[in-house]
Amino acid sequence: MKIALINENSQAAKNELIFNTLKKVVEPMGHTVVNYGMYGSDDRASLTYVQNGILAATLLNSGAADFVITGCGTGEGAMLALNSFPGVLCGLIIDPADAWMFSQINAGNSISLPFAKGFGWGSEITLEYIFEKLFKDEPMGGYPRERVEPEKRNKLILDDVKKVTHKDMVTILENLDRDLVKGAFAGSKFKELFFADCKCEKIATVVKKIIG
Repeated sequence: MKIALINENSQAAKNELIFNTLKKVVEPMGHTVVNYGMYGSDDRASLTYVQNGILAATLLNSGAADFVITGCGTGEGAMLALNSFPGVLCGLIIDPADAWMFSQINAGNSISLPFAKGFGWGSEITLEYIFEKLFKDEPMGGYPRERVEPEKRNKLILDDVKKVTHKDMVTILENLDRDLVKGAFAGSKFKELFFADCKCEKIATVVKKIIG
């Protein structure tokens, strides 16, 4: 699995800590981590949590990433932004139990973490436990286990609802404010990382058109 990390401007200084913690946990599981920044508080390519949503949705819908780790001060804004898009199911994760149950019950493809609220001494240990529980088991195992079948049905129903209630990603990218979208793709490593992994030619084409 290819896991993308995205940080917005208010918590960009923690990117290296989060990136290293994520790699430490998931690389032994056979997963790959791709860091889309922001890479620090002085990064010129500044992302808002709304732009986190645009970037995350582009990565997931194009196949450039299989899972996205993101967040903001409380985690709420980034979670709401990601869930505004098709093909994205993002959970707000506060603790390891949230991570495991989100994987087992909701089987989403992204999480948003609070990187300011409650984030203090020892928080890198909490992050380790969250990442461990998130990727420990195959998703959609169910909890409690006797609820696995109705939970699977509800997940598929939600996926179908989102297909009807959302436009396709190409149309969205073409109609959003151009500067807002360009800013989401302005990271210093975006072109190198995205076009190497993108599996959707239509999305790749519109991204090239937007960034020029």
